[in-house]
Amino acid sequence: MIIPKSREEIELMRESALIVSKTLGMLASEVKPGVTTLHLDKLAEEFIRDHGAEPGFLGMYDFPNSLCMSPNAQVVHGIPNDTPLIEGDIISIDCGALKNGFYGDHAYTFSVGKIDSETEKLLQVTKESLYIGIREFKMGNRVGDVGYAIQQHAEKNGFGVVRELVGHGLGQKMHEDPEMPNYGKRGRGKKFIEGMVVAIEPMINAGTHRIKQLKDGWTILTADNKPSAHFEHDVALIDGKPELLSTFHYIYEALGIASNEEDEFRAQSTSFND
Repeated sequence: MIIPKSREEIELMRESALIVSKTLGMLASEVKPGVTTLHLDKLAEEFIRDHGAEPGFLGMYDFPNSLCMSPNAQVVHGIPNDTPLIEGDIISIDCGALKNGFYGDHAYTFSVGKIDSETEKLLQVTKESLYIGIREFKMGNRVGDVGYAIQQHAEKNGFGVVRELVGHGLGQKMHEDPEMPNYGKRGRGKKFIEGMVVAIEPMINAGTHRIKQLKDGWTILTADNKPSAHFEHDVALIDGKPELLSTFHYIYEALGIASNEEDEFRAQSTSFND
C-alpha cells in the first residue's frame, strides 16, 4: 500500500535526502586513484553522524557498512574494501541517511580520473534516463510509465536495463510501496497519488541486462563483466508534479560542473547551503 506523506513529512524527508546529497558532495572530492572504498565509507559514516543523522544502510538487513560501493562491473550492493581505486575505474556510491524518523537514499556513479568514451556514454545515458523517468512521475501516470521511459532511452542507446533490482517508495522505511522498475509498459502498474515519495534509480549495464551475485550474498555484477552505472534521486509528487528532494548540486560544486538539469524539478525558491 502506498503511504502518502504530508507537506510537513516531505520537508523532513527533504532534510534526510539533503544529508545524503551533502555526503556524496563531500565524497566527490575524495574519489581518486589510490583511495580505498573502505576509507570513503568511514568518511561518509563520520559525516552523516556529524550532521545529526544515522547511516541508513549500516546494519540494515545485516549490511556491514554505511555505503554500497560498486566499481566497474559491480551493479549495486558492493561492500567497501581495501582495494585502491585506479585510473579509469567508475564507482557507484549509494548512500542512505535516517533523520527525524525518515530516510534519504540516493546514488551517483563517479569517474576515477579519465575514463574511456564508451563508459562515459554509459554514465551520460544512465543519468539522462533518470531524469526522463522522473518526468513521467506525475499525476495521472502509473509505475509502468516511468519504467517504460527509462527502458526506451537506455535500450535505444544499446545498453541493458537490469530487471531484478528496482527503485522503491521511501519514508519511515527504506523500502516502501510501490516498487519502481526501470522497465515496463505504459499505463501499467500502480497509479501515482499526491504526496507519495519514491526513489527512482536506473541501473544500466554496458552490455547484457543479466546479472549475477557474489558469494558474499550482497555484491551484484553484470553477467558479462562489462561496466554498470547507477544514478538515483528521491522524488515527491507535489501538486501533481515531481519535485526533487535530493540533489547532485554538491557533487557538481565539488567537481566544478555547471548544470541546470534539476531546475525543472525544483521550486523556484530552492537554494542550497553548506
